[in-house]
Amino acid sequence: MKDLLTADVAVLGGGAAGFFGAIACAEANPRLSVVLLEKTTKLLSKVRVSGGGRCNVTHHCYEPVELARHYPRGGKQLQEPFRQFGAPDTVRWFEARGVKLKTEPDGRMFPVTDSSETIAQALEDAARRAGVRVLTGTAAEHIEPGPEGGFRMALSGAQAPARELRAAKLLVATGGNPKSSAYDWLRRLGHGIQEPVPSLFTFNVPNSPLKELMGVSVAHARVVLAGEKLEYEGPLLVTHWGVSGPAVLKLSAWGARRLHELQYTGTALISWLPTQQEEPLRQWLHQFRAEHGKKTVLANPLFGLPQRLWRTLVEQAGIGNETRWSELAGKLQNRLIELLLRMPLQVRGKTTFKEEFVTCGGIPLAEVDMKTMQSRRVPGLYFAGEVLDIDGITGGFNFQAAWTTGYLAGRAMAGV
Repeated sequence: MKDLLTADVAVLGGGAAGFFGAIACAEANPRLSVVLLEKTTKLLSKVRVSGGGRCNVTHHCYEPVELARHYPRGGKQLQEPFRQFGAPDTVRWFEARGVKLKTEPDGRMFPVTDSSETIAQALEDAARRAGVRVLTGTAAEHIEPGPEGGFRMALSGAQAPARELRAAKLLVATGGNPKSSAYDWLRRLGHGIQEPVPSLFTFNVPNSPLKELMGVSVAHARVVLAGEKLEYEGPLLVTHWGVSGPAVLKLSAWGARRLHELQYTGTALISWLPTQQEEPLRQWLHQFRAEHGKKTVLANPLFGLPQRLWRTLVEQAGIGNETRWSELAGKLQNRLIELLLRMPLQVRGKTTFKEEFVTCGGIPLAEVDMKTMQSRRVPGLYFAGEVLDIDGITGGFNFQAAWTTGYLAGRAMAGV
């Protein structure tokens, strides 16, 4: 092992933001030596597992202001960066490197191959062609600004090529972490930290009346957190531990800090008919009963709801198996309406959503020049990706933030 390794630019983190920043820098200024360090032996691990192994690269939202609305933290500050490098730029970037993207009906964009390996390979190939030196199994420790500028850091790890690395500029793209202590080294460099809490998680409902409905999904539901100004509409999925799906995940993102304060407990009110108002619904049922009174309530699901869900709602309302609509007591009908519009679920905890885990918190954006992603406190120090206090809802938005901030940081470090 050599004693010293030098580089013009060092990048910490072998994920989406780190790779994009390293590539942008090396492509913009081929004279610079760029080295990327990943402390594990796996590169682009989140890219490879995201979207069920398909990689939700970005979202078909090409207007910067509209795109920025999908970020619970950082949306306002991202508007200008998105004008410099937004979703259409991401699409062009990958297409220029042989990877075409397609748009799903909900706006999510994936490679036409439906394989995240296509995206990971494109990034690794682009880094190789640009001359980025990628070091795996190499961690940077004891990072400190050098007396004449630049940075010094001790290297450790089974594959570390030297004991020390010196670089003129440093890009931190180490991702998010739910533990506050994981940011201590950035505090020592002089930065404040917005305390990290989880985002994008599902709700645990230990005593859920829907427990037997695992796998049942509804295309459009509304989830409201009782007593809070938190609600979201979208697809909802019943799981063996509670409820999931985009409606829950997006609510968890917007309410990340408040839900943390509540210790992930509360009452979620589910509307299975989010477009229905109570009085028109009552009138519609009155008309339905007059026309279809001989039909049994249980055996004839309404409103396009899945049969298993309808059966559970009818049973929860206390309606008998053979009860006909003409025989239904008003009290039981009111109970059914209440369950259709405001079914209460007692939330008692959270579960990380597969590998889509996102951290709310990190480097405060007030401490970063959002045009260049350079630290306002430490010259030559740059940030990209989830280490920043930026997080988006599910749908490709977190990757877009990684591409955008990585690109701006890379170009700025290259001096263009």
